[in-house]
Amino acid sequence: MASTRKLSFLLLFGFLCSTSSTNAIQGRGFIGVVDPKDSGLVQVDEATANALKSGLTTIFLPIIYIVVFVVGLPANLMALWVFLFRTKVKHPAAIYMANLALSDVLFVIWTPLKIAYHINGNDWIYGEGLCKVLIGFFYGNMYCSILFIACLSVQRYWGVAHPLSHQRKNNTIAVAVSVAIWAFVWLTTTPLYLYDHTAKLKDPNITTCHDVNVIRDLNDAFQDVKYPFYYFILMAVLAFLLPCLVIVVAYILLLRVLSDSMDDDGSSSGKKRQRALVLIATVLVTFLVCFVPSNVMLVVHYSLLKDGVVNNGYAFYITTLCLASLNSCLDPFIYYYVSEDFREHVKNTLKCRSQRTVERMTVSFNSMKYSKKSKAYVSESGTTQSSSC
Repeated sequence: MASTRKLSFLLLFGFLCSTSSTNAIQGRGFIGVVDPKDSGLVQVDEATANALKSGLTTIFLPIIYIVVFVVGLPANLMALWVFLFRTKVKHPAAIYMANLALSDVLFVIWTPLKIAYHINGNDWIYGEGLCKVLIGFFYGNMYCSILFIACLSVQRYWGVAHPLSHQRKNNTIAVAVSVAIWAFVWLTTTPLYLYDHTAKLKDPNITTCHDVNVIRDLNDAFQDVKYPFYYFILMAVLAFLLPCLVIVVAYILLLRVLSDSMDDDGSSSGKKRQRALVLIATVLVTFLVCFVPSNVMLVVHYSLLKDGVVNNGYAFYITTLCLASLNSCLDPFIYYYVSEDFREHVKNTLKCRSQRTVERMTVSFNSMKYSKKSKAYVSESGTTQSSSC
């Protein structure tokens, strides 16, 4: 009899929690209730509390973001400097890569807030406004990166297939496409600023940023998550799936062109083919690590939330979002295999050589090697050298 009463009480409590229109919430994969004694505070269940206190969110995630900041910021700043000020002949690929580097820099500069948030036990102390800015730049960078990599892939194919195409016209197209991408990303990330991303919890006593979804009625959960659900579905199609198809087609055509050129002149095209294969592998790794898991899990997560279903893959979901930020560290490898200017500047920078130093070394070497030659020849050979420091 006692067990029957206990079971009846639990069923009644579950029914009241699920039918309340003001106190039921769902964390990103977990269910909890708002404490009626503390207005506005969310009482999450034990699984949610443990996840927010776990080493996954307080140790592993901040380590990833520290790597992103320490590696991504200097690498992309150097890339931006090279493409804007050190590349003598501007070409469409350099324009796309400069925009990609700028996108990464605009995101990476905000990662210290994310690092402090996780190290502080997932407690956001910077207000709703900065939380929205951080989330906006996070998703803006992800979609910018995908779109600019797609443009870079198409340009890479076009440059190999049509090497004699008009440079100035291609640069104009590249600038116009870049402006269109920035306008598209700016407009499509605006909805992220229209709803709150912070939630104040009772136990643990923290304020989360983009880690808890508030659902006021579990019987009609779709009303509380319909906007993010529609948003991420739309972005998954427009800013992820379609660019992926464009990238795949571009690289298939690129490999076909390189194969045909190898039949005509295998010695001169072998190096191009090798670089193309390395570039394709780099882009593939970037998508498999950063973009595919995060975009798939975003769709899956919000599809579950709209139906009021618990997301048992919550840990994997937040991990994929964190790994998406690693694209800021992988993008410089794309620059390295696409731009010869970037490769030379990286080599000279790592050797700590300035432009004047490289020129002096070249002149000195040529003077020793060709001491019997004319001074004019030495001067000419010295002035044609360049550096990338």
